[in-house]
Amino acid sequence: MPNPVPSLLAGVVFGLALAAPPGPMNAVIAEESVTNGWLAGARTGLGAMTADAVFLVGALFGVVTFVERFPTVRAVMVGVGGVLMLYFAYGAATDAVGEVETVSADGAAARAATGFRKAFVLALTNPYQILFWLTIGVGLLEPGRLDVLAYTPYVGSDLAGTLVVRTGSPALVVGFFLGITLWITGFPAALRAAQRRVAAFTPLVAGASALVLGGFGVVFLVDAVRTLV
Repeated sequence: MPNPVPSLLAGVVFGLALAAPPGPMNAVIAEESVTNGWLAGARTGLGAMTADAVFLVGALFGVVTFVERFPTVRAVMVGVGGVLMLYFAYGAATDAVGEVETVSADGAAARAATGFRKAFVLALTNPYQILFWLTIGVGLLEPGRLDVLAYTPYVGSDLAGTLVVRTGSPALVVGFFLGITLWITGFPAALRAAQRRVAAFTPLVAGASALVLGGFGVVFLVDAVRTLV
């Protein structure tokens, strides 16, 4: 019986490589972490990861393929995502210029739940995640080979061929989600640690999150309009 440990470790690397680069999901996680605490940031990341699990099941049953087959459906989803990103960008910008209020334990728990829903909805309308599960993600359970680091955003071409693994092992999928879990818990913790040391850290992170979300929101809306028109 093949040793599952190499596949598990490769999956962890794959999950970390895809989760770590800057993007709208990390912008939301960062903003929630510095304004509402570690729990809110971690649960926001869990919302995005839950959407990945939904996409995995949807890809296996052909639902994701259905969305991609009908451009109008995809365009509406992307348009909704763009509007939501602009709305959340406004909220992050407000946090950047205002004072972050101290909330009770119950209030913090409520905000953590809000972060989960926010990231979950954004992830479901993210065309990049849909494309990933249409192409690479669904292939994780099919026998074959995967150049893990070649799909790392921004630097994949430089890392191609560094880590090639066999697909078709459940351990690879488990490792993939474990890698994402490590990121969505470690990233908020690192932000909170930095926040305790730098007084102006909160408005800086909130402002950067607003810019990232606003930029992606505009890109998504333009993509949706072009498809519909």
